[in-house]
Amino acid sequence: MDYANRKPKPKKKSGKSSGQRGKPSARGAAAKQPKQVPWVAIVLVLALMAAFIFGLLSINGDGDKLPAKPTDQQAADELPPKPKEKWQYIQELESKQVEVDVPERELGPPKLMQCGSFRKQSDAERLRAEIAMAGLESQVRSSEGKNGLWYRVILGPYETKRAAERERHKLQRAKIYGCAIWNWNLD
Repeated sequence: MDYANRKPKPKKKSGKSSGQRGKPSARGAAAKQPKQVPWVAIVLVLALMAAFIFGLLSINGDGDKLPAKPTDQQAADELPPKPKEKWQYIQELESKQVEVDVPERELGPPKLMQCGSFRKQSDAERLRAEIAMAGLESQVRSSEGKNGLWYRVILGPYETKRAAERERHKLQRAKIYGCAIWNWNLD
């Protein structure tokens, strides 16, 4: 129901019209009489209340039936003997010494990072300028391949891959993506 656009109810005419003076209407007489509560509902409510009270009293009465706590002497007499341990690994682990072999870190060949390969040198120089704006130094190297002359934008060399990854993350924060880390010779 829409309460905002609700139209007011029309006013009822008074019960006194020209033809019905002094006579109460049938509708008015029924409205004035109080409604009676059925006796079955009253009996049902009283029965439910009695059952609820009986349930509470029966729960409360069970607390008295708990067994008394045994004394310390009785508890000590009733405890079973401690079982023997059937596991031997506990003693073995206490006396065991562990030796860990940590291999020395191998550096391997130097790492270079290539961020682009272009046909035009101007495109390679533009990427090199973007990398310089990110705070890193790069080089443009030309290489002759099967498909002709290519201009590659590279960074490095790096001793470890972790150092190269650190600078690649700097480039990604500067929104320069697509850099690959390779094991290259310094030719």
